[in-house]
Parts: sequence; C-alpha cells; structure tokens
Amino acid sequence: METPFDQDLIAARRRRAVAADDRHATFLADLAAQELAERLTVVERNFDVAVELHGAIGSTSQLALATGKVGSIMRVELPGGYLAGAGSVMEAPLEELPLEPASVNLVISPLALHLSNDTPGVFIQIRRALKPDGLFLAAIPGAGTLQELRDVLLATEVELTGGASPRVVPFADVRDVGGLLQRAGFALPVVDAESYIVRYDSLFPLMRDLRAMGMTNPLKDRSRKPLSRSFFLRAAEIYAERYSDPDGRIRATFSIIYASGWAPHESQQKPLKPGSAKARLADALKVDEIKLEK
Repeated sequence: METPFDQDLIAARRRRAVAADDRHATFLADLAAQELAERLTVVERNFDVAVELHGAIGSTSQLALATGKVGSIMRVELPGGYLAGAGSVMEAPLEELPLEPASVNLVISPLALHLSNDTPGVFIQIRRALKPDGLFLAAIPGAGTLQELRDVLLATEVELTGGASPRVVPFADVRDVGGLLQRAGFALPVVDAESYIVRYDSLFPLMRDLRAMGMTNPLKDRSRKPLSRSFFLRAAEIYAERYSDPDGRIRATFSIIYASGWAPHESQQKPLKPGSAKARLADALKVDEIKLEK
C-alpha cells in the first residue's frame, strides 16, 4: 500500500502546534467545528454516545455538546497532540480507531482524514464502530485548498533551480470522498464543499499560520534540502504578482468537503426498484408519451 504521509512527522508537528497554542491560527478548525455543529443541529435525532476524531483543540466536541443533540462525547487524539477541553480523551494513531464494533452513535471528524495513508480503511473502521443508524460527520480539506501556494512554490522552485519537489499535500475532491463513503458501506451518503478565501498581508503570515496549524508539508517524498531566505522572498514576490487584490493583500483558498453517512439500518429509506413506480411521469407532467422504436 502506498504511504505518502510521514505519520511520525504529522504527530510531531501536531504536538508542536498545540504546545504553541496560537488561537489566532485556529480559525479554520473553528469554522469547521461550527459548520459541523450546525449540520448536527438539523438532524432529527439525539446521540447518546459520540466520538470526535483528532480535532486537537476540542472545539468540535464543545460545539457538538452545545447543540443538545449529544449525551456524552469522547475524543480520540494523537498522543500529546491535543488541548484539554470537553470530553474524555483516548490516545491513538491517526489511522487506528480504538472503538468496539457498534459501540457509538455518532463519529465526528474535523480536518484530519486527509492525512491518513489508509483513508478507505479508516472509513471502514468508523462505519464498524457505529451502531446501526449511527451517523458519521466529517470535514475534510479538499481539492483547491492552498492552490495559490502550490502554484507559487512550484513556479519559484522551477525558476531558481530548474526542478521541483512536492511541497503542498494532494487533496481529494468531492467525488473521491463520496466514493469512499459508498465503498465503506455507509447508507444515505451526502457530500458537498465550501471554499473560504483568507487574505494575508504577504506570504509570510500565511506560512506562520500553516505552521501553527500543523499543516506544513508531511509528505515522505518532500525535499530535505532547506530552503533559503531568497527562495521565500522570491516566492512572496510571485504570490503578490499572481494572487493579490487591489489593496495589495494576497488570497489563500481553503476548501472543505463536508461529508455525512449513516450506518445501515432497516428503518432507513431505500431506493425503489426499477419499474416499481405506480404512476407515469408523462401523466404527472400532463404531456403525451412518445414511445421509441424497439
């Protein structure tokens, strides 16, 4: 199995990020937590036992409890890579879900699944951990995230060295995530995406935020050669040339895929079998039906 991400490095950067506790850089996690809580609010169900997967700062657990839809919540976190907050904590690696089969009613995953080397396997573990008719909610950084930074770093490296190495992680698109839900056996899957534009004075505060989020490059195939100050100065110039607004500030795109799926249960709606309709579409539309030959 291909393993593009360095899990030890991901854990180390998560620990460094939470140790710094830069609340200015939690805006993306807070956005995802608020959106997940709003989506939970409109579900006509209550969930006795919920789990948050690798949220790190605990805002998702806090807002989920505030909806009144959740009885109790437990957090699964990387060892040492989280802040104290709502809910008890169980430590586990990113790709292992330490839950018994059919043991919880709700699993919420904010902004972590894109870093797994076995995302299909994690989805299957989540589905198995859910009780029948249990709900899975996830926020996953998707295609388009940091597209400007990807372009700028590539252009800078080609210009200065004549080559390039991967410096921004690949992100899944909406169709990929929908396919993963179906492959894992979730019923009634729903997937959509929201894009958020964040503006910065220059490339450098953007890079500081990414470090504070623990979102810097964790690819195994990344270049180990340190980048010079002149590299980043040139990258900042290219960024400003290509992606600045009239006031001189630059744009950074963060695209988040929101996904939901249910553990199968006999009470859930089922699609009708082909040919089982009791009324014709032509009658409903009050038009004449035109039959094709053969």
